[in-house]
Amino acid sequence: MPTGKKAASDASKILRDPKSSKKEKEVAASDLAQRKGAKKGK
Repeated sequence: MPTGKKAASDASKILRDPKSSKKEKEVAASDLAQRKGAKKGK
């Protein structure tokens, strides 16, 4: 199931927060990668 808008927004905030741990950022990045309509990076 794709990540919803609210979860994607929260994940984005975690990625931008310098206080977020490495593990939090890994989970947030995974959530964003599953976002419906997410663009695939090169």
